[in-house]
Amino acid sequence: MRLRERLSDLRALLLLSNLMTDGDEQQVLRLAAASAPSLGDWRIEGFVLDGVFRPGGSNGDTSSNGHGSSNGQGSFNGHGSWTARLIEQVAALGAPGGPLTLPQRGWAWALPLPSGSGRTLGHLVISAVGPPSSDDEFLLQVLAQQTGVALSNARLHERDRLAAEQLLAANTKLSATVATLRHHTEVHDRLARAAATGAGRSGIAEVLHGLTGRPVAIEDRYGNLRAWAGPGRPDPYPKQPSARREALLRRMQREVRPLHDRGRLVALATARPDVVGVIALMDPDATAAESEVMALEHAVTVLAVELGRLRGLVDAELRQRGELVNDLLNGMDDESAALRAEVLGHDLGRPHRVVLVEGEAAGTPSDGEDFLHAVRSAARDRQLPALIGSRSNAVVIVTGDDPDWAALRHATLRELGGGTCRIGVGELCDRPSGLSRSYREAELALRLQASAAVADQVSEYAALGVFRLLAALPDQRDVQRFVRQWLGTLIDYDARRGTELVRTLAEYLEQGGNYAVTSRRLLVHRNTLKYRMQRIRELSGLEPSHPDVRFNFQLAARAWATLRALDDEEHT
Repeated sequence: MRLRERLSDLRALLLLSNLMTDGDEQQVLRLAAASAPSLGDWRIEGFVLDGVFRPGGSNGDTSSNGHGSSNGQGSFNGHGSWTARLIEQVAALGAPGGPLTLPQRGWAWALPLPSGSGRTLGHLVISAVGPPSSDDEFLLQVLAQQTGVALSNARLHERDRLAAEQLLAANTKLSATVATLRHHTEVHDRLARAAATGAGRSGIAEVLHGLTGRPVAIEDRYGNLRAWAGPGRPDPYPKQPSARREALLRRMQREVRPLHDRGRLVALATARPDVVGVIALMDPDATAAESEVMALEHAVTVLAVELGRLRGLVDAELRQRGELVNDLLNGMDDESAALRAEVLGHDLGRPHRVVLVEGEAAGTPSDGEDFLHAVRSAARDRQLPALIGSRSNAVVIVTGDDPDWAALRHATLRELGGGTCRIGVGELCDRPSGLSRSYREAELALRLQASAAVADQVSEYAALGVFRLLAALPDQRDVQRFVRQWLGTLIDYDARRGTELVRTLAEYLEQGGNYAVTSRRLLVHRNTLKYRMQRIRELSGLEPSHPDVRFNFQLAARAWATLRALDDEEHT
């Protein structure tokens, strides 16, 4: 229902933009003010234009007498002194706008009204009981953008009309202005049609390329290419390091207009805080005309609407798939599972397995949603048919395919722009009702990877060898006694002293007694490793290089890692 409401609001804004296009200044302000009751729980108090406050009452009264009406439906019921204070506040904020203090208003803000040429014409003054939601904040920003551009167009129309009446000699200038207005209208109409027909990011890129003649790239927040139009597409597409990318995004958030970056004119489209897109117009010589900049600004507005629509659809589908994934992991009958999967367009009629993916992005704060979308995008790009959801701190993949899991891991890291990613792979199950077992196997593979303190990698349950046999034993008490017999002294010493003798011994044995490799794996100096091995000999009274001792030590160390993984599994 909320998605439909948002889409309805966006359509209303597009219609409002069309209505504003041919209006004069009074009509533009009246239309903007009249739109408030239908778009959200906020109201337009008025407009500060050229240092004058113009009320924005619901009756459309936008006269510039400096006194607000008192209808209480969205106009600032201010006396002359408060009107003067309001104008002073807005002037102090400058072009970017910001928070305001108004009598009897819980929250108030001045939003800049940008023109098509990059100047700020004035500010839209809004208020509400409290801060608006991210969705309402986006609608307000779009409304301010549309109002500013429409005011700019209206002023151009008015100026050109007066010039035509007063100076017949200004025909050349008038013709140029008319051409500019026609171009504005063409840009608006073509991009609006692209949005209305669902052409998506590719359609927006194609329209912008057609309007400017320049190659166009549309990227996600991490710099991954999502659409390209025009010649000269790079292959592979260059991607900025994550720190430089985040710095660029912050610059674009601060700037009012598109900015130049490494031979490109770039602008930011933000549907909501966690949904960001970038449009880049190739401009190696920094020669983009004002009309091209204006087209880019229009395209950014349309892309923001498109990103909001796409994210809403993706979120809805992810919720349905995530619910099915959770039910499969908890255990459900085969018939119900197959029917629900069929509704989502997925075939559970062949053997499937569960794969768990854990990790996070590097250098920037990220949440589970960011990581989930990165894994989902990587799986889609590799054409992996799967049901994808999340549980605890892991992304869950249910699939009947057996792709290159290491390649999927690397693709996920690319989507994140760097970071960490580890994968645990369960075995195939003939029936959906067996997927809960495959889930436990994938979880154990991840826990063993973590307990072994190895670098992030892919761990497959089928390749666990003796770890798998130890984990499958119905009674772990014999395993515990065996571990205590061979490693008990070292385990107790580690617990008392905070040392890592058991891990050191396990790594030393796994590396075949190679000091150089073991020290690198443990990130310690070779002399430190030698000292630890001497302490192991002294405490255990055994020589690790003796064949029988070596065998039992290594088996006990693997059993110790298995018990730790099983213990972690019980506590998650």
